Amino acid sequence: MGSRPVSASGDPPFSEESISPITVSVIVPCYNERETIHLLLDALYAQTFPHGEMEVVVADGMSTDGTRDAIAFWAAEHPDLTVRVVENPERVIPAALNAALRAARGEFIVRVDAHSMPAPDYVARSIENLRAGRGENVGGIWRIQPGAAGWVARSIAAAAAHPLGVGGASYRVGGEPQAVDTVPFGAFRKKLVEQIGCYDETLLSNEDYEYNARIRKAGGTVWFDPQIQSVYFARATFGALARQYWRYGYWKWRMLRRYPETVRWRQGLPPLFVLSLLTLGLLAFWMPWARALFAVEVGVYALILLAAGAHASWRRRDAALLIGLPIAIAVMHLTWGAAFLWSLMTGLLRQS
Repeated sequence: MGSRPVSASGDPPFSEESISPITVSVIVPCYNERETIHLLLDALYAQTFPHGEMEVVVADGMSTDGTRDAIAFWAAEHPDLTVRVVENPERVIPAALNAALRAARGEFIVRVDAHSMPAPDYVARSIENLRAGRGENVGGIWRIQPGAAGWVARSIAAAAAHPLGVGGASYRVGGEPQAVDTVPFGAFRKKLVEQIGCYDETLLSNEDYEYNARIRKAGGTVWFDPQIQSVYFARATFGALARQYWRYGYWKWRMLRRYPETVRWRQGLPPLFVLSLLTLGLLAFWMPWARALFAVEVGVYALILLAAGAHASWRRRDAALLIGLPIAIAVMHLTWGAAFLWSLMTGLLRQS
């Protein structure tokens, strides 16, 4: 792999630590997770990897809900697993990851999310893949669960794992062990940071994808192993889902500007769909043919979503998915596509 000793955020190279019994540092960006942080910590405590060789570094974005007290209480009850908290005053995920990386003492880094519950062998399988040399960054599959009770949360969780909603991403829909474009979170050797730099703090989303793009650009491999599994809790409301996918779409364009070679055809479908709706919708005020095309496009789209909802409803024996799944997928497509177009337009205006 190539060398990039300075991070995208301008941080200096990471120096080698003195000899430490810590082999693995699990890094966690966190903000206002008092009610659920114990689920992640319990899952990390249940890991088959030896506690004495593992530490947890939580980068807290100055939480205001008592998250730090909850972490301290949990750590006091589990003294055989080292848990440390570092501050992330910038309150953005890439800055949190970089703060945790600076504090990490392990040879291996395992990055997880505060909304996840890794399987008991998650750390062990990640380290096994890294030691076997299968990739510079390795990751696995999400088992997506509802973020709350109710039909809306169930529908969003189903949409977040449906090919029509998220494309063919292996970490969402499954697949064979293979080299991929990206994995969620991931695990890597700490020395990788000296080679390609830290997480890019100018990106407020898509930081994982950007990091993996840098790995691949430097000649490295991003490896997917479906045996590396974690539960991920999806958003609980359509509003939260819309905000999440607006952020994804907006920052995806910013990332693709830097790495145009990473563009995939499926990424162009949501913005093109939204653009066609806007164009035909405006023309429909004056031109009958535009009204007809607009009606056909919306009708076909609605039928496809309803068919997906009916199939998911039958397969999961959940009648709510008949309507809930189409709504969730539509929210994902429309907000992602609109945000991508907005980011593209505002970026071009700034350049001009």
